[in-house]
Amino acid sequence: MEPILEISDLQTHFFTKAGILRAVDGVSFEIGAGEIVGLVGESGSGKSITGFSIIGLVDSPGEIIGGTIKFKGEDLNDLSNEQMQHVRGNRIAMIFQDPMMTLNPVLRIETQMIEAIQAHDNKISREDARIRSRDALGLVGISSPDERLRAYPHQFSGGMRQRVSIAIAMLNRPDLIIADEPTTALDVTIQGQVISEMQKLCRETKTALLWITHDLAVIAGIADRVCVMYAGRIVEQGLVANTIANPLHPYTRGLMGSVPSQNQRGKPLQQINGMVPSMLSLPRGCAFQNRCSYVTEKCSTERPDITHLSDKRQVRCFNVSEVP
Repeated sequence: MEPILEISDLQTHFFTKAGILRAVDGVSFEIGAGEIVGLVGESGSGKSITGFSIIGLVDSPGEIIGGTIKFKGEDLNDLSNEQMQHVRGNRIAMIFQDPMMTLNPVLRIETQMIEAIQAHDNKISREDARIRSRDALGLVGISSPDERLRAYPHQFSGGMRQRVSIAIAMLNRPDLIIADEPTTALDVTIQGQVISEMQKLCRETKTALLWITHDLAVIAGIADRVCVMYAGRIVEQGLVANTIANPLHPYTRGLMGSVPSQNQRGKPLQQINGMVPSMLSLPRGCAFQNRCSYVTEKCSTERPDITHLSDKRQVRCFNVSEVP
């Protein structure tokens, strides 16, 4: 079966006065129908820019300079701005980390949700669109949805606004949802409810979901596969269960070691030494070399390619056999 989304060697660079910032540098992965893929990495790794690149929201000085983004077999890079407007919100939806990137502060929630439906389905009546909007608010845990529809965004808390933006993304039952840290502002109870609803949506409608986050605990609970990103490149990907149980890349091992549940009670958390290198001046060879315990001379002179292993595992490292 052809994947819903297939990204191959995606390169998104920002041309600044200080130099070229390679935010996304040769990223490749795919998502099948109904599959949930997690894109994990610390701040500045390029994961959000990957999501913006897919949906066509990279503005100057940023530019997609290479690679393909195939959505249901069609390269999105070949579409005009007008054609992409028909794709966004209908076939591909995005949930932003900041809900005010989705919500208009001067319009009622009802108006915004109804317009989001009718923009892609002009045959639906306003009343039917309102009913669908009300049901969507209920799905994400908003009580008294009829009353809330008549409210303005400023009358909601930050967490409530995020739930509204999630509901808007789910309105048209898109083929692909890109979720950029969507549950960061939510309390644990509502976070679990939203994750459950997103999983249910993917199972029932075969919607593909790209979940972008720094939280490995969330990925462990929601995703089928995970891609670990560092300095603009994917350094490891595979099935979630296998990757968490047996991380192969030193960076993935460091991320796992920094999770409190992975450490013994009373012992200090493990740390990844050093800092992320500047994306404007990445070192020659492996970008992780200055923080790695298994670095060799080869790591400082050559850039490691992705190695395809068994059980759908991929890793970008010269010293996989050395990692215990």
